[in-house]
Amino acid sequence: MPTPAASHRFPRLAVAVTALALALTACGGTATTPDRATPGAAAVPDRVEPLAQAPQPALPVTVPSVDGAQVTVTSADRVVPLSGSLNEIVHTLGLGKQVVARDITATFEQASQLPVVTRGHDVSAESVLSLRPTLVLAETTSGPGEAIQQIRDAGIPVLVIAPAKGLDDVPKRIDAVAAALGVKEAGTQLNQRTADRIATVRKDIPAASGKKPRVAFLYLRGTASVYLLGGSDSGAASLLEAAGAVDTGKDSGLGKDFTPITSEALAAAAPDAILVMSKGLESVGGVDGLVKIPGVAQTPAGMDRRVLTVDDGVLLNYGPRTDQVLSSLVTQLYNKGA
Repeated sequence: MPTPAASHRFPRLAVAVTALALALTACGGTATTPDRATPGAAAVPDRVEPLAQAPQPALPVTVPSVDGAQVTVTSADRVVPLSGSLNEIVHTLGLGKQVVARDITATFEQASQLPVVTRGHDVSAESVLSLRPTLVLAETTSGPGEAIQQIRDAGIPVLVIAPAKGLDDVPKRIDAVAAALGVKEAGTQLNQRTADRIATVRKDIPAASGKKPRVAFLYLRGTASVYLLGGSDSGAASLLEAAGAVDTGKDSGLGKDFTPITSEALAAAAPDAILVMSKGLESVGGVDGLVKIPGVAQTPAGMDRRVLTVDDGVLLNYGPRTDQVLSSLVTQLYNKGA
């Protein structure tokens, strides 16, 4: 399961991750059965949808890396993406057959049989190099830095891409990956498809009538006693705002990515609903366990048992499946399909 970066995604889930959360062991998963307050939030297959026609890379290309390097790519035959989000983009562009590895946050079906090249959240340079990659795609959160440098020192092109923090990052990341693979036109096509699908979901959001629903994003790892409240940099704010809701962490002025949950912070946030990753909810024993966390039962969301769940492997990815995440949030938040 991805950390709050979920990239980062994870999500996504693509945001700065607290040191405590990074230390946790990740695990994959699918959406849980929603509580009674979230009908219509049925799980969808954990698959990506590649473009209809696989593009042919036009290489070599030289592209800028966010760490200041200029990266020349001469072959896209053996690609190693070091985040689930980047892996998803490569597969959706139609080049999944060229992907030879995954990290633990790549949980979708097409990547499930690929060898894992991370230990926990740390990249294993030896595992990556053993696969003879022709291109490694990383994020600024990929590490440790020594492993990334070791891969570069071996002569492998390593492109570092900024992690996703919101909807505006979706086209930027697709463009960056497509450019590195020599398939810019496919990137443009995927961006248009993704934008159209997000726009379609947004048209279906009920018009605001009075106060917008307030949603708190909680990061939970019950087995490690980690209970965090998302702030303005958690990565969830953009999705919640697109769904017509208010991110209570951002609205409360929590400037960090995540802070430990306290009864006082939850009382101040006063969420109408709580957003959690599906495996995070499972780790605390479902909704029954969630409301036992100090302060949760006293919130409007806790009293109504209003809990929104999205799969860990996609929530904060901000990739080609962002429309599915947004659609799930809208369905659960407004009880559509009840």
